Amino acid sequence: MDDQPLRLSKRLSELGLCSRREADTFIAAGRVRVDGVVVDVLGTKVLRAQTVELDAAARRAQEAKATVIYNKPLGVVSGQAEDGYTAAIDLLTADCRDPRCSAGPWGRGPLPNGWRRGLAPAGRLDIDSTGLLVLTADGRVARRLIGSHQVADERAEKEYIVRVRGELDRRRHDLLRHGLELDGRLLERARIDILEPSRLRFVLREGRKRQIRRMCVAVGLDVLALRRIRIGNVRLADLAPGMWRFLRSDEQF
Repeated sequence: MDDQPLRLSKRLSELGLCSRREADTFIAAGRVRVDGVVVDVLGTKVLRAQTVELDAAARRAQEAKATVIYNKPLGVVSGQAEDGYTAAIDLLTADCRDPRCSAGPWGRGPLPNGWRRGLAPAGRLDIDSTGLLVLTADGRVARRLIGSHQVADERAEKEYIVRVRGELDRRRHDLLRHGLELDGRLLERARIDILEPSRLRFVLREGRKRQIRRMCVAVGLDVLALRRIRIGNVRLADLAPGMWRFLRSDEQF
């Protein structure tokens, strides 16, 4: 209930000010105020009616954490490098930065040494899939995209364009939208648009492992190509394959 006390770190996360892990660091450093009073004791509980805020130094630290939008090509892995394949983070070089890129935390000049420190994929994209991959050092962004706490309506939509081979009749189309199970669990309702007989648009709020490919197999379709083009209101647009840019101030997931 709203009148029940909760941990200060959880309240900071709920307010979108930082992740719970970051909250513990800020609390221990005396960077958090409750009703104007500094609180530096881990485990402190507060009421939702109380005013909770980060100090200016903590807010600046949050603003300096980069979030990158990358157009992942085929054969690039989202996370750790694998034999014969390069990790996405290793391709975020100055040469591959979109020249129209927003300034990011460090302005438009040269990127500082170690600027990629802390970046990690916020959700994965299979090695044989392409398109929009988010890498972030900001716990708030990671929580929004991959937080396990979320109910369906709180998750950001993810939009994909999928090229398939096979026949998609009305029954199979309806099954794709709702009625399929993966790993013994019913999938949430999805939006599936037929753009052309061999080209579909998937809009999902969940992200099971290789979900779209497994959905297609279940209705007798072969996936020939899969490209993610949107997460929330952040679009890949005309960002070229292999190029990256910083998240703009007017974008959110």
